[in-house]
Amino acid sequence: MSTARMNAVRWVVATAVFLALGAGGGYWWAHYKMDSVGSTMGASAPATSARAMESASANVTSSDKGRILYWHDPMVPNQKFDKPGKSPFMDMQLVPVYANETGEGGDVRVNASVVQNLGIRLGRVERTAITGRLRAVGSVAFDERLLELVQPRVEGYVTRLMIKAPLERVRRGQPLAEILAPQWLEAEQEYLALMDASSERAQTLREAARQRLAVLGVSEVTIHAVETTRRTNANATIVAPIDGVVTELGARQGAAFMSGASLFRINGLSTVWVNAQIPEAKVSLVPVGAMVEARATGWPGMVFKGRVIAMLPDVDPATRTLTARVSIENRDEKLSPGMYVGLDFTGPLGEPQLMVPSEAIITTGERNVVIAAHEGGGFDVVNVMTGAEQGGRTAILSGLTEGQSIVVSGQFLIDSEASLKSTVNRLQTATPPAAGPAASDTAPSARHLARGRITAITPESITIAHEPVPSLSWPAMTMGFKPPTQGVSKDLKVGDQVSFSFTAKEGGSFQLEAITALQTNTTEPSR
Repeated sequence: MSTARMNAVRWVVATAVFLALGAGGGYWWAHYKMDSVGSTMGASAPATSARAMESASANVTSSDKGRILYWHDPMVPNQKFDKPGKSPFMDMQLVPVYANETGEGGDVRVNASVVQNLGIRLGRVERTAITGRLRAVGSVAFDERLLELVQPRVEGYVTRLMIKAPLERVRRGQPLAEILAPQWLEAEQEYLALMDASSERAQTLREAARQRLAVLGVSEVTIHAVETTRRTNANATIVAPIDGVVTELGARQGAAFMSGASLFRINGLSTVWVNAQIPEAKVSLVPVGAMVEARATGWPGMVFKGRVIAMLPDVDPATRTLTARVSIENRDEKLSPGMYVGLDFTGPLGEPQLMVPSEAIITTGERNVVIAAHEGGGFDVVNVMTGAEQGGRTAILSGLTEGQSIVVSGQFLIDSEASLKSTVNRLQTATPPAAGPAASDTAPSARHLARGRITAITPESITIAHEPVPSLSWPAMTMGFKPPTQGVSKDLKVGDQVSFSFTAKEGGSFQLEAITALQTNTTEPSR
């Protein structure tokens, strides 16, 4: 073989070796990129990977995480598998669920960083003794216990009237009217005739005559005047029996009146009643005997003391309220019937009971629930029976224990308040979000950002091998998305690296909101 021919053969062999090395390096580089970007994008795991996964699972089982209960696809968490492998639903590996990551009674686990990002605030169940307090508005009325009626017990005539208009204030002993009553005059004359009698029988008659005057309604002042002056007076004076206001005037000057007629109706003002409407649900906060402070806008800075004397047993069917009758000390008679006053009710100190912040209670319409928190990020739905509410705190009659940790705020950040019922039902499914929340746990209005590579485009969907999605705690995977409502740009094609945003829709699907191709700098290898 000539030297030139030998050189040619050597050159061909060197070229073949170089090409083989290049092909091997390219294959290694492509395999390395595939493992780093989309290890869960659909590549079938070789037998060595499966054995490595089983070995790793066995090692983890004996670690602090606890025993592996089952494997599942985070996108379809309710479907359980008894061994690791590839998900039949998504192009990704199944994720193990450990014994300490699930719980009984609807336990849900949330990553600590997610708890912090959602602003979930925790509180404690405390046992405290509370004093029933309530604020209400009431109207002032006359105290009916201070009512006095001026009624003559005989027939007569009004000869002179001193009080000529209703609602005039009067004092005890103040003359109201002068009347002429023939029966009074006859009884006074009879008593006067027996006053000087000295026999034992006459003295008995004299005592009977004086008693007759009292029975007929003659005042003690008039009787004493007859005894001292030894004269009778045709006209008798009627005086006010108490301090108060003449609320009813039934006498007119010169008019005749019958026996038992109401000439004057007088109400005292030393105390007044305030009638306050108390909601049916708050009646327990206003027991009889509870102390009350009243404030009137007409007398700023003044506080009137009182107490609840009765809770009237009559519920208003329209407002569902009961009337609390409050007796108020009317200092200087400043409160007048018809005024509105603000009332602060203070009941006696009750027995210690469990209390939680009112915002921690979720009312579904059929029951009341509280989200209880466990160590390590677990949460539980607990049915509770609630008691009275006061000062932003609600009594718990059953369902919780003292010192238990509960969620105070942040219960509705995963779902809107309008879907409260579905939120509670999801918590009760005991779905452990080991690798992120399921699609149904994503708020419809939440928008998530990600990057990836287009692997297929059809009119119904765009398949993207995307990178991990931090906002959902998703790993990298290949999945289909509904195209944007405005359509897909004609410039996009399979193999493009893109950035995109998407939202979750009802039924577990995902809708692309926007998708943009990423600019990649590529240089052709020099030949």
